[in-house]
Amino acid sequence: MLGEFEYLILSAAMRLGKDAYGAAIRQEIEDATGDRCSIGALYTTLDRLEAKGFVKTRMGDPTPQRGGRAKRMVRLTANGVMAASDFYSAVMRVSRGVSWEAHRDALR
Repeated sequence: MLGEFEYLILSAAMRLGKDAYGAAIRQEIEDATGDRCSIGALYTTLDRLEAKGFVKTRMGDPTPQRGGRAKRMVRLTANGVMAASDFYSAVMRVSRGVSWEAHRDALR
């Protein structure tokens, strides 16, 4: 089973497609959650996802916009797609019938 942060990374990378690299994935996660995303945690988790066979990474070409530094490009593997899909399905199943808004409103 994936962890929440692993799922966020896989989802962001999938959404970005061929443009998925560390900083772009970080921005996607921050935009979606409204929380800061540590670049160190992101790369540590990317390493773990790669070790699990859920993503493949490669160094892209250096770009002038990045001061000549290369981007670490990310793409999901078939196993990564399956793991993210299974995680999403499990969250949807366990959430059936739950109304978080009603509970949050009751706490106010």
